Amino acid sequence: MSEQLKKIKQLVELRHKARLGGGEVAIEKQHAKGKATARERIDLLLDKGSFEELDMFKLHRCHDFGMEKKQYFGDGVVCGSGTINGRLVYVFAQDFTVNGGSLSETMAEKICKVMDLSMKVGAPCIGLNDSGGARIQEGVNSLAGFANIFQRNIEASGVVPQISGICGPCAGGSVYSPALTDFIVMLEGISYMFLTGPKVVKTVTGEDVSQEDLGGASVHATKSGVCHFTAKTEEEFTGLIRKLLSYMPQNNMERTPRVECNDPIDRKEDLLNEIIPDNPNMAYDMYKVIGAVVDNGEFMEVQAGYAKNIIIGFARFNGQSVGIVANQPSVYAGVLDCNASRKGARFVRFCDAFNIPIVSLVDVPGFLPGTGQEYNAVISHGAKLLYAYGEATVPKVTITLRKSYGGSHIVMGCKQLKADLNYAWPSAEIAVMGASGAVAILSAKAAKEQEDPKAYLAQKEKEYNDLFTNPYKAAEYGYIDDVIEPRNTRFRICRALAQLETKMETRPAKKHGNEPL
Repeated sequence: MSEQLKKIKQLVELRHKARLGGGEVAIEKQHAKGKATARERIDLLLDKGSFEELDMFKLHRCHDFGMEKKQYFGDGVVCGSGTINGRLVYVFAQDFTVNGGSLSETMAEKICKVMDLSMKVGAPCIGLNDSGGARIQEGVNSLAGFANIFQRNIEASGVVPQISGICGPCAGGSVYSPALTDFIVMLEGISYMFLTGPKVVKTVTGEDVSQEDLGGASVHATKSGVCHFTAKTEEEFTGLIRKLLSYMPQNNMERTPRVECNDPIDRKEDLLNEIIPDNPNMAYDMYKVIGAVVDNGEFMEVQAGYAKNIIIGFARFNGQSVGIVANQPSVYAGVLDCNASRKGARFVRFCDAFNIPIVSLVDVPGFLPGTGQEYNAVISHGAKLLYAYGEATVPKVTITLRKSYGGSHIVMGCKQLKADLNYAWPSAEIAVMGASGAVAILSAKAAKEQEDPKAYLAQKEKEYNDLFTNPYKAAEYGYIDDVIEPRNTRFRICRALAQLETKMETRPAKKHGNEPL
């Protein structure tokens, strides 16, 4: 055998060794926990045969605490590029079979390399996290590695889409990289995220709590709002990421890919003409409205289990990706609160960063009152939603279905926040507040002077309703561009988006604004 063939044979053997990560025994342990390996996850995520690996032979440089005896090719993370539905992405997947996936200086260098490449070429970056945290044996070097990753997350924010998959443990400093990315997907029953684990919590606060109850997928999907999607299986997990990317452009300089649409834009939905109850205090399901107007009824909801009084997610109109923000009258009457405001604001800002038009479906009676909300800074959180809509320069189409009262009217994409086209259904009620509250303020003194105060207040309430519980006063001032028949809503949105496709709008030059965080 020639020297050249010997070298090629050696290369093949080394590649095989590198692909085994921590070895066959460690892989069996990973499978026994119901977890796929890093390479298996990449194979599920990317188009078949598209993965191009980088730094397969990289080794750590630590020689303390016997680490020189724990050398594995790739050093605990698999990095490279590939395609999803034919579009380029960069990916890194932490390998728990190698030193528990702990982050070393060299692992951070590998991750930073693919993040730098994703920025250079303008392609999304996906991180699959399955790590025990910082590699303690490396001390401050592992902390520096984390910080280098975080800085790149910050610089990439709003430039390329960043998606984090949590496929196992993600604790301590590890959580900050996912928290800085655009979307987090967690694997149910297997993944968890927290800054301090159950043992530290027990020592410091005396609380007894399990890993799942402290930072499992259900906790972050319903209570904290940290997680945007959860999945039951590895296949569903990677499928969610693939689907999510289909609604996004490659970077902030591109538009979203348009897909073929066989759903007629002039499709009429008669059910919308009757969906609003005659009683203004009765609820209806906003999901039915969304399903009736979007292409083929397809809607990819984001943070479905968190702050259910507001609905956010991706859909298409005539093949064009949009972000939908909608109040949900069947949950707390659709009021805005701290959590709903934060949820809506971050989604609006993502859409604006990546040229995704925003369609708002409004039925909001106000902000949730009470000391709980005020003490938790509902003022600041509501201002986030206000700021996000006012800052956004993408096409903005707002449809008012029913209630739109007071400050909540303003923060849900009103005309003065530079929404491009504002439509209303005939059932729209646009006013400072509802009739009963307004009359209680305006006519309370006069009512005391009447023979029948209740009858007087009822008459004043009717007058107020006649004046404001319709969209025509707002239309009179041009705050509503048109009052539309509900069943034509899909057609009017499609036409509006087509009209706004070439929209150009800028804001005053500045380093950056000071959003009310």
